[in-house]
Amino acid sequence: MAELSANFLYAAFLIYLIAVPVFGGAIRGTKGAKDGKGRWSAIGITLTIFGFLCHLGYFIARWSASGHAPVSNMFEFTTSFGMMLVLAFIIIYFIYRLPSLGMFTLSIALLLIAYASMFPTDITPLIPSLQSNWLYIHVTTAALGQAILAISFVAGVIFLLKHVDQSRPGKKTFWLEVIMFILVTTVAFIAVTSAFRMADYKAEFNWVDKKEAKSVMIYDMPALVGPHEGELLTEGAMKPLIELPAIFSGRKVNTVIWSFGAGLVLYGALRLIFRKRISALISPLVKNVNLDLVDEVGYRAVSIGFPVFTLGALVFAMIWAQLAWTRFWGWDPKEVWALITFLFYAAYLHLRLSRGWHGEKSAWLAVIGFAIIMFNLIFVNLVLAGLHSYA
Repeated sequence: MAELSANFLYAAFLIYLIAVPVFGGAIRGTKGAKDGKGRWSAIGITLTIFGFLCHLGYFIARWSASGHAPVSNMFEFTTSFGMMLVLAFIIIYFIYRLPSLGMFTLSIALLLIAYASMFPTDITPLIPSLQSNWLYIHVTTAALGQAILAISFVAGVIFLLKHVDQSRPGKKTFWLEVIMFILVTTVAFIAVTSAFRMADYKAEFNWVDKKEAKSVMIYDMPALVGPHEGELLTEGAMKPLIELPAIFSGRKVNTVIWSFGAGLVLYGALRLIFRKRISALISPLVKNVNLDLVDEVGYRAVSIGFPVFTLGALVFAMIWAQLAWTRFWGWDPKEVWALITFLFYAAYLHLRLSRGWHGEKSAWLAVIGFAIIMFNLIFVNLVLAGLHSYA
């Protein structure tokens, strides 16, 4: 069943990959026609549904193989998050018939699946603290809420790509380009990590942590920076250029440097090839979209996703915390950032409904909200130690 689940996920990835340019064709083919009514749109949404069914097949097969819902580690949660994102898109597509939403949403789903593949994919038994039915209720509901909220990010980016004047450099074009750089950096990180993984690169170090205890650290990429008092044990591996203090994890800092370095190289290459900003390069793809419709999609995604996220990430989480740890709240990093996410989207709805923050302001808020979600998914899970550090 484990091999079957992997095959289902691979099939879903390939189908989404094909659907992206198909939706691109739908965008170019909708000029003078109603959005979503063309042949390309029909093919695109059909492919997306087949891809989602394969993705769902992965979820069910892995659940059967492991005996628990596949949401217990970074690989499982991130792939499930991608599945929820596609499900949210399919539902919203049949309401608004917006093919540009498909091209960008499926691109994000592809990045999520590719990012998830960077983590161990082995099926492991649940640790005792996770052996509860509340795992399925809490985590799946929180993931669904975040996925629906992510649709508002996609709508916000589409809105900004059309609304912001690319011919006049300024703060708006700068920050829009920052979003594009982060996406390019994510692609570069996945490419670099995959390349070293296929090469089976490993470098082992003896090092001394901040408690003066000796330990072993294994690098998956050449060490540009090394651990504190690190001694390279692997013959032929690259020696680090700099030794870090004990308070830093050499492997994590090394990964960050490789990611941003690869991102800068890829971004610079794209700028040299096309001789324009990435945002200016892709903005023609959204020139025919209806800004009022996109703005409405972003708002509806938040108005639906916010209560779902609140139930999963706060209400159900606090119930489980009371049962598992005999307290509703403990200021664990994951709890704090779930609260920050809740407060941010509550502020989004307040500003939109009470202060009239429609259009561009609403789009920027949606982008910032998704950045908070990604910070919670990546940095809080991998860097900040806490009761939720199962990754």
